[in-house]
Amino acid sequence: MKPFGTLVVVLAIMVATPYADISVAANGEEMYFGSVAMDIPAVMYNRLQPLTHYLSAGLDRSVTLKLSPDMESAIRDLSSGSVDLAYLTPVAYLKAHAMGDARLLVKTVTEGKGSFQLMIVVKEDSPIKTIADLKGRDFAFGDKAALLQRAVVVNAGIELEDFKSYKFIGHYDNIVRGVINGDFDAGILKDTMAYKWDGKGIRILYVSPPLPPYNISISSAVDAKTYTKLKELLLHLNAQDPRHVEVIHALDVKYSGFAAVDDGEYDIVRKLIKPFEAK
Repeated sequence: MKPFGTLVVVLAIMVATPYADISVAANGEEMYFGSVAMDIPAVMYNRLQPLTHYLSAGLDRSVTLKLSPDMESAIRDLSSGSVDLAYLTPVAYLKAHAMGDARLLVKTVTEGKGSFQLMIVVKEDSPIKTIADLKGRDFAFGDKAALLQRAVVVNAGIELEDFKSYKFIGHYDNIVRGVINGDFDAGILKDTMAYKWDGKGIRILYVSPPLPPYNISISSAVDAKTYTKLKELLLHLNAQDPRHVEVIHALDVKYSGFAAVDDGEYDIVRKLIKPFEAK
């Protein structure tokens, strides 16, 4: 039975792929790949499908997308073993690790950097020029569980109580649309989304310090051999390899691949979100 509220997208890997040189012994067990909902399900499907095809070919077993509607569902799915691996935000990984001992596989690399940044944005022609100008304004956050967004805003120099109002409106594309349409005076975006729209309706007001990036994490129930093979396959991806460009850039056009990662890298996120965990 499908979990309530979870979109299951089945990828039928029935044709030959260009990754025949990366293989393991055949295994009939299906694996499930989850993700935080950064875009609507159809967009997330298109972003993750090439990666899922690549992993299916490398593992010689079917990999199926099971896309969660929000961050809390994605955390729950990985923690419970409902999915075997998942594309997660830093906070989603930390919660899945605490809840179900989820383990890091790899971190994303953005334009050669093993870090990412959150950015506060305003409408391109907005009179807002400084963080102080946000006082008394309407602000858009993404998922309510994305505590790092609130931590970055407060660390930028404005308390949440200083806003006229703030709302949690889900996907990043909702934030972009809300700011451009004037429904909100400002909002917070992942760096790659902010760069995509900068000068095309929005303007970047504030850039956070580098933060440990989005990652792919794996359920504690997955065996060591499969963990090792998945990590090998993901680290093998290289944006300079023509065979791999589609796989990497489908996930994010600014990504250049994946890198090894350690849990300790996320300690800074643990520290930043701690004041917001009880709110």
